[in-house]
Amino acid sequence: MIPVTEFKQFTDQQPAFRVLKPWWDVFTEYICVSMLMIGVFGCTLQVTQDKIICLPSHVSDPSRGEIDCQQFKDRSQNASASVRSLSPLPSPSSAPPPGAGPQEGPREMSGLKNNLDIQQYSFINQVCYEQALHWYAKYFPYLVVIHTLIFMICSSFWFKFPGTSSKLEHFISILGKCFDSPWTTRAISEVSGEAQEDQNGWEKMKDLATLSKSRLNVSNVDASPAGDDTASLVRSPSVRSIPDKMVADKPNVSLMDKKEGEQTKALFEKVKKFRLHVEEGDILYTMYVRQTVLKVFKFVLIIVYNAALVPNIHIIVPCTLAVEDMTGYDSFCCNHTKAHLFSKLAICYICFVGVYGLVCLYTLYWLFYRPLKEYSFEYVRQETGINDIPDVKNDFAFMLHLIDQYDSLYSKRFAVFLSEVSESKLRQLNLNHEWTVDKLREKLQRNSQNRLEMHLFMLSGLPDTVFEVTEVESLKLELLNDVTIPPTVSQLACLEELTLLNCPVRLQLPALTYLRNHLKVLRIKFDDMRQVPLWMYTLRSLEELHLVGPLTQDLSRNVSLDTLRELRNLKILTLAKSNLSKVPQSVVDLAGHLHRLCIYNDGTKLLTLNNLKKLFNLAQLELVHCNLQRIPHAVFSLTNLQELDLKENHLTSIEEILSFQHCRRLTCLKLWHNSIVSIPEHIKKLKSLERLYLSRNRIETLPPQLFLCTRLRHLDLSHNHIRSIPPEVGVLQNLQYFSASGNSLNSLPDELFFCKKLRTLKLGQNNLTALSPKVGNLTLLTKLDLKGNHLEVLPLEISDCSSLRLSGLLVEDNLFDLLPAEIQQQLKDE
Repeated sequence: MIPVTEFKQFTDQQPAFRVLKPWWDVFTEYICVSMLMIGVFGCTLQVTQDKIICLPSHVSDPSRGEIDCQQFKDRSQNASASVRSLSPLPSPSSAPPPGAGPQEGPREMSGLKNNLDIQQYSFINQVCYEQALHWYAKYFPYLVVIHTLIFMICSSFWFKFPGTSSKLEHFISILGKCFDSPWTTRAISEVSGEAQEDQNGWEKMKDLATLSKSRLNVSNVDASPAGDDTASLVRSPSVRSIPDKMVADKPNVSLMDKKEGEQTKALFEKVKKFRLHVEEGDILYTMYVRQTVLKVFKFVLIIVYNAALVPNIHIIVPCTLAVEDMTGYDSFCCNHTKAHLFSKLAICYICFVGVYGLVCLYTLYWLFYRPLKEYSFEYVRQETGINDIPDVKNDFAFMLHLIDQYDSLYSKRFAVFLSEVSESKLRQLNLNHEWTVDKLREKLQRNSQNRLEMHLFMLSGLPDTVFEVTEVESLKLELLNDVTIPPTVSQLACLEELTLLNCPVRLQLPALTYLRNHLKVLRIKFDDMRQVPLWMYTLRSLEELHLVGPLTQDLSRNVSLDTLRELRNLKILTLAKSNLSKVPQSVVDLAGHLHRLCIYNDGTKLLTLNNLKKLFNLAQLELVHCNLQRIPHAVFSLTNLQELDLKENHLTSIEEILSFQHCRRLTCLKLWHNSIVSIPEHIKKLKSLERLYLSRNRIETLPPQLFLCTRLRHLDLSHNHIRSIPPEVGVLQNLQYFSASGNSLNSLPDELFFCKKLRTLKLGQNNLTALSPKVGNLTLLTKLDLKGNHLEVLPLEISDCSSLRLSGLLVEDNLFDLLPAEIQQQLKDE
């Protein structure tokens, strides 16, 4: 027998797994309970009533030792018949009716007389019960109890097996949370109510019923009275699986709080992990099959041996005992008092086992002739409108098939947590709770273009509350996942700039229509060309486009850059970290309105540049890290060119610089970060040049003709190998910025200090030993860098630099301390 505590634990576990018990398992449990009641009833009779009653008998054939008990059977039957035929005794007051014949007197009892006392009878009864009665007649109730308990254990074996119990408990736990989660009802209700948002809940239900009737054409729905939409809703098979709360009450979906949102988010993660773990094997299906086969085998065995042993339950049982010396008799006829009842119970028990076996055979049929290792949510997708619910396989599918036998509503509500669309909606809801309008306003700041910018970094999505911060001018999204810009972007009336840094974005059609007419600047950083959104090529109002990523010539031809010609208002185009070998033809198509072109190659050599000649309106050209060895001749044809940047190439000679005299509007020339050794003398032809960048090269000497470019305002010669500066530098009366730091200068010409418009003078990291007192002529000087030289003292005339302050003076502390206190105080005063 099973201990009471263990049986209690078994019964307490049943409600937890009820959803995994199909109707046949529940039915067999009721059958087991009925069989258990039969066994308990028989055991109770065994304990509370006499088991057998024996009387002495004569041996009919002494040579064979056979006992004649037939006379006892006949007499007992005759006695029963006589008792049934006797009429009730008349009462003493009643008189025989007149004319009645004489009445019979008392009958004399006849039978075998013996001198046995009660103790001898008890002894004989007990011994004959143990020796003469068939074992099946004695232990039938206990067998019923044992067999029934075995059946019950077999039915729940897979709930206890170590390889399945943990998975089942985990699944039941997740299933219960999914069913009770407020997000489940919210997700289904939102989809069901999208069509009629302006009507109340009952109107939505009526429309759903009408829609279901038109789709399914169910006969019992058509037979309902005209206009009875509510009756149609209840009877329609397509909406029977709708939760009772949705049918009985008006849908009232409240907003989820932050805690519920986080719990639901964790539930999505649990479902994902459980699905990956369970879909890999079929141990649950295999265990259930083995369990069912074991029950069928047990059923066959019980039917066979019970049917063979039931005839051994006799009412009259002969018994022979070697007790003649003690009682005077050795032959007895015994009456098994419960034999008649036990035989009826046995037949009833066999019938129950037969029904149990038929149900098990049906279970095997269901297991082997149904595709239980594949489960499709097609009907769920049709009813809920969530179209991305994936089908599942193996043990996951098998458990869902079992759940459908209990209630298909569980599968429907569980499927919500398999949908990425549902998860994204939840993520959006959590984002809206976390990122309120006030919190987003705290992130607003001015960017380098003086636009009010909001920078969102590494969020799980784009909060809807962003579109309530209407003063945003620039929206910067970095490393965001699954971003879809809704039509509410039209609320951002000031939005002009959008930056997407490794952040793929989808646009809904109304949002695309709005951005097409309002967006001015678009910046996109990507790791794969396929991440570049195709919608950007329809932004007809776009003026600036900045693409940062591995662009190649093949990709630009096959994927998207050929469509740049549609951007009729584009003025600035930047292609950074690319691997272009030539200027794309689509860029040339922008010649009529393109003002600035920036190509930042990632070391790939830019071979073909002839197309540049067609960019006749180009004002700024940047060819950075393009592995150029000479200044491209195509550049000299750009008559409107104002700024040229050839940074980080392999330029060693710039003799072609003479051709720049045709570019009469060229004001800025950046030849920095190259390997230029010398500056040609004909640089003096560049009369319009105002800014010249020659830093980070290998220049050793400066030609005097350089300083004949009298319009120079910015001259950067830092980090070269220059040893001296020609006195002609004094010709540059418009010079405002001069940098010669990081060279090998031993001295400075006094003519340098005749450039009275200088505001920035950088002479650090050289070999200077003294600074001319004429530095006092630079009254507009605001920044002076002398750090890293061999100066012993600063000239006192530095006090004449009226615009210079301590924040703009970069020298060693000891040099500053040597200055008089009044000069120190002057430099410290703001």
